[in-house]
Amino acid sequence: NLIFIASLLLGTTITISSNHWITAWMGLEINTLAILPLISKSHHPRAIEAATKYFLTQAAASALVLFSSMTNAWSTGQWDITQLTHPTSCLILTSAVAMKLGLVPFHFWFPEVLQGSPLTTGLLLSTLMKLPPITLLYMTSPSLNPTLLTTLAIFSAALGGWMGLNQTQIRKILAFSSISHLGWMAIIIIYNPKLTLLNFYLYTMMTAAVFLTLNTIKVLK
Repeated sequence: NLIFIASLLLGTTITISSNHWITAWMGLEINTLAILPLISKSHHPRAIEAATKYFLTQAAASALVLFSSMTNAWSTGQWDITQLTHPTSCLILTSAVAMKLGLVPFHFWFPEVLQGSPLTTGLLLSTLMKLPPITLLYMTSPSLNPTLLTTLAIFSAALGGWMGLNQTQIRKILAFSSISHLGWMAIIIIYNPKLTLLNFYLYTMMTAAVFLTLNTIKVLK
């Protein structure tokens, strides 16, 4: 457990502090590989299914991140994260980060994965694992595709709220709550990136309080 959590922190730190697309991608990959054993720790078929879904989604999103950065490097000749200028790269990166975060329409994996994970792993998935993609959004916010991001954000905020009303299982309610919150963060980031970070910190504190409370009273659903 110590190795996996240390790897999670290392992956997050690498992505947050990197200025080069390859190191950012490497941090995302370390993160994905470190969380997989924590999801499938119970060896329950549902946990294994959740880990598989998580791995496939994150691998596809990471491949898109790498593809967008390569397309940008091909046209501009540089790998700097803040210098994302190629329109196609901006479009692909917006989709890739949306997939990593679980924004609508790439949200289907998140409730399923959260439902199959233990509560403590669910807390990591909802908070720490969202930090690297939010950081990438923050660093590339001036060059992202605003129309696409606004559309994804509005649908996420709306659908997260509606689908959350329709659930009876606590972890799924929390998953849709997370999708809705991320929708608001994505729409704010176009206009005021620092406000998004404040929103993310508040969301992290609230989510941590809920998850830890549920874990303490041993809620199983």
